[in-house]
Amino acid sequence: MSRRDPAPPRDPALPPGAARCPGPSYQDILAADGDDPPPPLREQRYAFLGDGDIPFARYHDPAFYEAEMERLWPNVWQWACREEHIPAPGDRHVYDIGRHSVLVVRGEDSRIRAFINSCPHRGMKFAREGSRGGVRRAIRCPFHGMSWNLDGSLREMPCRWDFPHVREADFGLDEIACETWGGFVFIHMGAAPPPLAHQLEVIPEHFRHWPMDDRYVALHTEKVLPANWKMAMEAFLEAWHVLATHPQALYTAADANAQYDIFGPHVSRFIHAIGVPSPHLPRPVREETVFARLGRDPAALSPGTSARAEHARLLRAELGAAFGTDLSRVSTAEMLDSIEYFLFPNAFFFPGINIRLCYRFRPLGVEETLHEILLLQPLPASGARPAPATPIRLGVEDSYTTIPGFALAEILDQDTENLLLQREGARASRKGGQTLGNYQEARIRRLHLTLEQYLAG
Repeated sequence: MSRRDPAPPRDPALPPGAARCPGPSYQDILAADGDDPPPPLREQRYAFLGDGDIPFARYHDPAFYEAEMERLWPNVWQWACREEHIPAPGDRHVYDIGRHSVLVVRGEDSRIRAFINSCPHRGMKFAREGSRGGVRRAIRCPFHGMSWNLDGSLREMPCRWDFPHVREADFGLDEIACETWGGFVFIHMGAAPPPLAHQLEVIPEHFRHWPMDDRYVALHTEKVLPANWKMAMEAFLEAWHVLATHPQALYTAADANAQYDIFGPHVSRFIHAIGVPSPHLPRPVREETVFARLGRDPAALSPGTSARAEHARLLRAELGAAFGTDLSRVSTAEMLDSIEYFLFPNAFFFPGINIRLCYRFRPLGVEETLHEILLLQPLPASGARPAPATPIRLGVEDSYTTIPGFALAEILDQDTENLLLQREGARASRKGGQTLGNYQEARIRRLHLTLEQYLAG
């Protein structure tokens, strides 16, 4: 379809959500690759979830935000850190989400535990988020010097004589649930949480093909965004916005041919082919043009060779050498495509090689969000794990292009530049809500349906 063509009339024979963009589907693109991608990439799971508007008040109403703080964040599993952030006994990591704060600690027994980051004495935080260094052999309050063992039991109480009313057995730290998957540490603040596996749904099975514990944090950015956490996330739940937001990518990104999957209440996915032109372009695109747009010399593309296939072949050698690992058996889709799994409420995992990211979105206020990006690089063949990268903090006005060598900087700047106008437009709207596409924006609807379930208790 030309980007200038009017929308085709609705086919009354098609049920809601069944319409698809003309042109090759993502599964057609995989079949044309001919290199046997892993089975999860062959799965398709979509369900029509409704077509009612989503109220804009959810993005700016303080009462709605307070309901999330009370009923969502304390009652859902969240990725708090990577295991490599706390490699040795006594290492700690602070995870804040709104007004909630959690201290993650590796014990003398190497077990990872999580505690509410609040001293039982006067409520002092043991550490602020972003502080470096371990807690050594004890968790010590900086206010009065009370300390606890790494398992949360009371260790020392200065002026113990003044607390005859305190029973040591009842004065331990407030421990919360903590589990790990794929090198990530997850926490849950609820009283009787379900197993983490319940929330991960298909992710452990799918990611057997892409072990995330065999990667390390090569880059970590934190950028403040001027929008509610849901609005900020939703920009990354669909690929349709490539047409207007990233027009430079239309020659190399099959945006409207992306595949959208809803695996359950907590997990959804899109797969977005790279090295294939957008169906919005009005005329066929030569393979040499696609190759040039991928940053390659078009004269080096052999006649009859696919730009997508050749770009993947070259990347296997280039990134394999850069990472010190063998990528020769990695499929074209895994090498190039944007394979993005969303885990409710706020985490994204990309198991691909060229696009090897993790995202996390955390509310800083009703209309301010911290967007974190972790570049997860495969471990070298030696198995040696480099230390995780120190986070780079960016303010609202700071550009990703200030980060040396960050290939996605321009794309991410375009994504985040939309948010202030979207926030202001949502507040100005007299319509009252956003109208979503049935297929391409189904993951946004699934997010809100699941959120409603948590807010309903």
